[in-house]
Amino acid sequence: MAETRDFLLEIGTEEMPSAPLMNAAQQLGGLVEKGLDAAGLSHGDVRVISTPRRLAAIVSDVAVATDEIHEVKRGPKATIAFDEAGEPTKAALGFARKCGADASELVRRVDSDGNEYVFAERSVPSKPAAPILSDLSAAVIGDLQWPNYRSQRWGSEHATFVRPIRWICALLGTDVVPVSYADVTSGNTTRGHRVLAPGEHAVSSPAEYEGVLERAFVLSAERRAEAIRMGIAQIEAERGGAHVDTPKRIFDEVVNLCEWPTVLVGTFDEAFLEVPHEIICESMLSNQRYFPIYDASGSLTREFVVVSNADPAVSATVVSGNEKVVRARLDDAKFFYEEDLKRPMEEFVERLGSVTFQERLGTVLQKVERMEGLAAAVATQAGQDEAGVSSAARASHLAKADLVSQAVVEFTNQQGVMGGYYAAAAGESDEVCSAIREHYRPRFAGDELPSGVCGRCVAIADKLDTICGIFAIDEPPTGSSDPYAVRRATIGVIAMLRTLPGCDLRQLIGLSLGSYQAQGLDFDLEEVASAVVRFFQARLVAIAKDEGIRPDTIEAVSAVGVIDPIEFMARAHALEDARSQSPELFDDLATAYARAAHLGDAALGTSVDAALLGDSEKALLDACEQGTDVVRDALGRDDYASALTALAELRAPIDRFFEDVLVMDEDTAVRENRLRLLNRFVEVFVGVADIGALSRKK
Repeated sequence: MAETRDFLLEIGTEEMPSAPLMNAAQQLGGLVEKGLDAAGLSHGDVRVISTPRRLAAIVSDVAVATDEIHEVKRGPKATIAFDEAGEPTKAALGFARKCGADASELVRRVDSDGNEYVFAERSVPSKPAAPILSDLSAAVIGDLQWPNYRSQRWGSEHATFVRPIRWICALLGTDVVPVSYADVTSGNTTRGHRVLAPGEHAVSSPAEYEGVLERAFVLSAERRAEAIRMGIAQIEAERGGAHVDTPKRIFDEVVNLCEWPTVLVGTFDEAFLEVPHEIICESMLSNQRYFPIYDASGSLTREFVVVSNADPAVSATVVSGNEKVVRARLDDAKFFYEEDLKRPMEEFVERLGSVTFQERLGTVLQKVERMEGLAAAVATQAGQDEAGVSSAARASHLAKADLVSQAVVEFTNQQGVMGGYYAAAAGESDEVCSAIREHYRPRFAGDELPSGVCGRCVAIADKLDTICGIFAIDEPPTGSSDPYAVRRATIGVIAMLRTLPGCDLRQLIGLSLGSYQAQGLDFDLEEVASAVVRFFQARLVAIAKDEGIRPDTIEAVSAVGVIDPIEFMARAHALEDARSQSPELFDDLATAYARAAHLGDAALGTSVDAALLGDSEKALLDACEQGTDVVRDALGRDDYASALTALAELRAPIDRFFEDVLVMDEDTAVRENRLRLLNRFVEVFVGVADIGALSRKK
């Protein structure tokens, strides 16, 4: 077995921002592994360690040299490889090129089967690992990508990195691997915590690396995250069921802002609790990376968690400094909130006339005016009484008012939330306030829906207005480009309409587009409406697939042209259930339907002359007439299972018909009458599903 040693590459830098650090840590292991494999160096696992000041890869069991290679490949027969004059043919030239050799280097030899072939032989001597690792390390450093971040240059070199590189530690076992990048040369030293263990610290081998770091007050990302969680858990326990809010994005960022974390608690003035907790928390989380503390009842407290990277001996000073910072930020939030309360919401609404919604779609005030009518229509369709319809319109009127408030200009993530507070202060009903607060939901797949019907009506109006407007100006999503989040809005509308029986999506699309035309936007309403309908159908198909419904079932339901989410999903699930319970029956029915639809001639109509029918034909006609009545009644009650049961009962008479009857009879009158009967059979299925779709992919 070849000798192996562990390999360490550490890139030491000035403090790197969290986002590019995490991105680079995800790249580093793959780049190192790819380089080792390409060089032919066998190796074990690759582990990445990152802190704000370093990126490191530790590779176990790296071979100290590549394997010596002697490779023999057999090509075509010699009679094929060379012509009568002994010149190489295209076959020989192609084989040589494939093997990385010249045709003159091919060897002729009789193989074990007694035939003469040409062979390509290649010998590659073993190479020591150190020079390979030197080149690999420099290449890896240069290949790291920094999307959305501009790399920096330093010194007299042109090489770049996200932050200036200050040291490189590269070891194969106990030996230093020579690496040079941007005028920095490798050695066997790392650097410790900037305050607690400054300066260089020798690393005797890769196996000792993490121990050296820990003694120098530097922990890996996993260890830092664990230490922070343990500190937070202790704080929660000490406060008897308190909860520290640690959003994943902020938590990951905090982990990458320190090397030796100390979890501390600070406080702010009680008076700030009078300000909506959402902007207090956003200020602390987004601006200072502090974690708010809630008590056991879920109320925000005046305490917050700070994760320090300083010497624990100066924790009191760290807390005091952070309390001064948070006080200044919360003073701003309190000021903005109180100033906003001094102005009536109608003033905010009027100011929306100077805010552009979309260049070609007008102002936000115009959007609000469209939303009012659309939300009222949704509420009416959803069965709301006069008061409910009025609330939906009122909430729509005020929904965007907070966009011009000082608080939302400063804390943009709180749009809608602050509007709910301002509406409550203005004496609006709880229903209206809640709708304003929640009308941006759902913001993403799986997000909560607005809690009340009023909020869902406003949210549907908001999203549908955007969808229809973007299609009206012919800028629908294309490929991965969706700058107006139309796909997400469409999925949100579908999710909410699934909770509101009675709503007619097709009609709502027409109303929304009509309101754009009323405001002077020029477009072909029928053409755009059809495009919007198709877009919703595509999203419904995707959702149905996610819910486990087979593609041919979805195709059968889609053919009917249904786009109301409740009806579409109910039909799809009913057909899927019916197929699961009676698979053979529906397979045979689908085949018969497809045959009937293929033979039938729509131009002949469905008026059947009973006098020309035989017994099998009369039985099918009777079954069709009875089935039509049952299906019509079932669809009127939205009872899709019963409608499918009625269709299933047509299987026996249609099977008998095809067994007993020659459809294409020589007598024109008989033939056309039978074709009308098949048209009549197909007609029973219209409005339920295109059952023939179930047979197309057999």
